[in-house]
Amino acid sequence: MAGHSHWAGIKHKKAAADKKRGKIFSKHAKAIIVAARDGGGDPDANLSLKYAIDRAKADNMPKDNITRAIKRGTGEIEGAQFVDLLYEGFAPEKVAVVVDILTDNRNRVASELRKLFEKKGGNLGSPGSVAWMFETRGEIVVPGEGVEEENLMEIALEGGADDVTSEDGSFLVTTTPDTFTQVRRALEEAEVTVDNAEIVRHPTNTVKIETEAAAQKVLGFLEALDDHEDVQKVSANFDIPDEVMAKLG
Repeated sequence: MAGHSHWAGIKHKKAAADKKRGKIFSKHAKAIIVAARDGGGDPDANLSLKYAIDRAKADNMPKDNITRAIKRGTGEIEGAQFVDLLYEGFAPEKVAVVVDILTDNRNRVASELRKLFEKKGGNLGSPGSVAWMFETRGEIVVPGEGVEEENLMEIALEGGADDVTSEDGSFLVTTTPDTFTQVRRALEEAEVTVDNAEIVRHPTNTVKIETEAAAQKVLGFLEALDDHEDVQKVSANFDIPDEVMAKLG
């Protein structure tokens, strides 16, 4: 199993802790604000907004918070203006990292990320230094229970998907960024349950992490990044074998 899949599991566990502090709500709010800003405040007409709202609801974000974020995005409520930024570099063990940022303070986040990279044993790179190691694609996870693979394959491929594979009791539907929305809509119209759907950076090659100590360094670095309030997504190209992950608990 590749490192990005391990990281997805780790982030899921982190989300439960983040909810207690409200930090996850702040991240969802930013995503909703930007989606509403770019495509309007109607989730039926703006699928990016709909998915951002769905993810927020899955983490039990209060309805009032969601509504307020939409209104901030459409300009009905005044608030800070967010910009999208991309940072690239290396985590410990020469693991390539791409960090998606939404921030209202470009200078502050630059200073804070630079310090974080230095403190945690990483190296901040220049634009384009590692992004080429990742393929941008859509990934839609469908729970395997009660789903016929052949039927799912037909719906997904007719909707424009690239492939459907079975993985850990679920199905993974992959798309290009351009066909992601139409495939997601095709699954919805066919009443196919979706566990998660997002545009991701999938590593085209991975760095194998052989020891428990090295794994702790890499995961500690990524968790510190993911914990930053302006970080929306962290992509990394590590691969931690199952036996090493088992030792980490």
